[in-house]
Amino acid sequence: MSMRRTLLQLAVVLGTAIIFAACASDDNANRNTTATTTVTPPVTTTPTPAAQNLTVAERPQKIKDEMAKRGEQDNAAPALRFLEPREGATIQGSTVNVKLALSGDLKGYKPGKDPATGMGNHIHVILDNQPYEAYYSLDQPFELRNVTEGKHTLRVFASRPWHESYKNAGSFQMVTFTVKGGGDAAKPTTTNSGQVMSSNTSANSRPTMPANSNAAAGTTAAPREGKDMAASTASEVDAKKPLLTYSRPKGEYKGADAEAIMIDFWLANAKLQGDGGEYRVRYSVDGGEAKFLDKWEPIWLKGWSAGKHTVKLELVGKDGQVVANGDYNSTSREITVTP
Repeated sequence: MSMRRTLLQLAVVLGTAIIFAACASDDNANRNTTATTTVTPPVTTTPTPAAQNLTVAERPQKIKDEMAKRGEQDNAAPALRFLEPREGATIQGSTVNVKLALSGDLKGYKPGKDPATGMGNHIHVILDNQPYEAYYSLDQPFELRNVTEGKHTLRVFASRPWHESYKNAGSFQMVTFTVKGGGDAAKPTTTNSGQVMSSNTSANSRPTMPANSNAAAGTTAAPREGKDMAASTASEVDAKKPLLTYSRPKGEYKGADAEAIMIDFWLANAKLQGDGGEYRVRYSVDGGEAKFLDKWEPIWLKGWSAGKHTVKLELVGKDGQVVANGDYNSTSREITVTP
């Protein structure tokens, strides 16, 4: 009887323990579920950039109107000649004087900037394979300051106010020179007016003017229009071989100026297929589909989306390969389009 009572008591105790354990297990399960439950954040999406479908457009009407006002100027044949530096010259120090003589059948063509519009005929000056700077008055000094030691090239050609180049023989000139005891490669090469010709510095920097600058004290070098690409690493160029010189587009295009953007270049020692030669100019935008120009004339592209774009121009032969000449025949520039 005592044994039976003991077994009954053990059964009651075990049953109670199982019930408590089950309750405790359920409680822990609820707490864990509550602790690990998370609220899914709302889904956010990154806006898709505006689609871009570039097509060739007519010459903008405002340029047609400007041409009509210029009389015979657009039929001129300006000829340039380097007075300084001379071909093959060796220059001591980091300052290089640039002097040009203008002649030819000018028909009223003369470099100069209209103070009201900030535009006018000018000369494109290109150091090595960097974007050009505009030279508006051949009567005023044009200096390159802080030019680094080594061999360099200068290319020049006459341009209209909207930066379309004159393509007559004699308009384009090129010289190669060597600098001894040059400037600091960590600092930009500038003009005497503060325009940056070449730079290894950050694209967003505004480097301090050289100490011997004629610009007002305390000013900084002007922003590098279209010079936000890395410094050129092109090797020595042969002036007698086919040579493509990138001119436009460059810099920033705003409002109406962004509706149709011009591609223009200078071509030496080569004829394109449409002009009776064997070469083609290949262009692409933002690494997209490559297209070809078979006539040496500017084109305008419309349909640009807002933002930064990279434009590449290349001179290619019959085999479709870039023509070798100091790596100058394949050039990219970054531009900005602002609505």
